[in-house]
Amino acid sequence: MAGSLLGQDSGSTAAVTVIKRALELESESRYPQALVCYQEGIDLLLQVLKGTKDVTRKSNLRKRISDYMDRAESIKKYLDQEKEAGKYHKQIKIEENATGFSYESLFQEYLNETVTEVWIEDPYIRHTHQLYNFLRFCEMLVKGQCKVKTIHLLTSLDEGSGKEQQSSGLEEIRESLRNHGVQLELEYSSLIHDREIRFNNGWMIKIGRGLDYFKKPQSRFSLGYCDFDLRPCHETTVDIFHNKHTKKI
Repeated sequence: MAGSLLGQDSGSTAAVTVIKRALELESESRYPQALVCYQEGIDLLLQVLKGTKDVTRKSNLRKRISDYMDRAESIKKYLDQEKEAGKYHKQIKIEENATGFSYESLFQEYLNETVTEVWIEDPYIRHTHQLYNFLRFCEMLVKGQCKVKTIHLLTSLDEGSGKEQQSSGLEEIRESLRNHGVQLELEYSSLIHDREIRFNNGWMIKIGRGLDYFKKPQSRFSLGYCDFDLRPCHETTVDIFHNKHTKKI
């Protein structure tokens, strides 16, 4: 059992809780989440080991840590093989009114320094709040550790009264990106329905609602108006895949 021989202090209790969760997730084949829990649990166990003086307990802790490190390494190798074969799939369910899902929180894990090109397919980059969503997404790309040089946006054209606003808004974003050394390629289509985002390091993210999954803030001076990690969300599903060769939209 994960809890035996670890003691009852707060550090041990926290480690046991996280490790038990890792074991549960692994048994359910939820390997990405299990890996995160194993890594957190191992860190907690190392802290417990550092504060332990009893020789026997230290020996038991070292063995447990070694065992969990082996399990974590096995899961990591498996996930790497799945990514290489293009079979990796992770799903995140965002519940109604959930918080903590800003673009940074959702995408940063997949944006490393190898990302230089991004493709966005979203039919609804039309209205003011949707244009701001796209702008925030672009800001995240520009200020992150990735080295994005080109952003491709495929969206639908607003044929109504918002056509001029959509066109001028996207042109302003294009000009602003150009000032930061990033090229925005715009394309319109009346046939698109899917919503997906691709990075040229192989990651593909499909969000049921596209970039438009945030709720309207309660007021201009309510928490979440500026910090989108505090902004309540609409219910939606995020599917994350990895393909060795990214399809260009």
